[in-house]
Amino acid sequence: MTGYKSNPFEAYHGRYEAWFQSHAAAYYSELLAVRAMLPWHGLGVEIGVGTGRFAAPLGIEVGLDPSRAMLAYAIERGIFGIQGIAETLPFKDVVFDYAIVVTTICFVNDLQKMLNEAHRVLKSGAPLVIGFVDRASMLGQHYLAHQAESVFYREARFYSVLEIERLMGHAGFVDLVWRQTLTKPLNEIQEIEPPCDGHGDGGFVVVKAVRS
Repeated sequence: MTGYKSNPFEAYHGRYEAWFQSHAAAYYSELLAVRAMLPWHGLGVEIGVGTGRFAAPLGIEVGLDPSRAMLAYAIERGIFGIQGIAETLPFKDVVFDYAIVVTTICFVNDLQKMLNEAHRVLKSGAPLVIGFVDRASMLGQHYLAHQAESVFYREARFYSVLEIERLMGHAGFVDLVWRQTLTKPLNEIQEIEPPCDGHGDGGFVVVKAVRS
């Protein structure tokens, strides 16, 4: 598949899965932060579904990912998995009631195009929820400092809150609402951290915006 940076997830899917087991408290903290932004009903899609670690527990029916190996996990978790890329979504216009993108934006080649595509497939007034590592946060700076050592983040591009706000606005999303979690280094997170409003303190930030 083209349109993504080289995909280490195809080769290292087992290592990706192991992260969620060894960082369970951080994972559940992220999951709660995303859940707080989602509607309780409707047809949803996760763009960059990976192994389904978010879509499955959140009840999201459809997931798209470029990696066949990752999709195999998602399908086992009950997701209707589709192989494809975020910049060219294989869906008709205005079909989804909401969409989520979790820890995926740093791996997309053209984020503005991805956001434009998300806008296209969402119904009017439907929310797009994005979870990402804030580049300006302590966690973001840690990833940047060790970027060359990571098989996953070696070619990743991390974004700041201001950059995401600007790009979402260009794509036609409005009424942004922010939540954050993971205010400590990953190795110090031993308990689930409830999400709080805003951004600036948490390494993992979630934004919800409405399709205009």
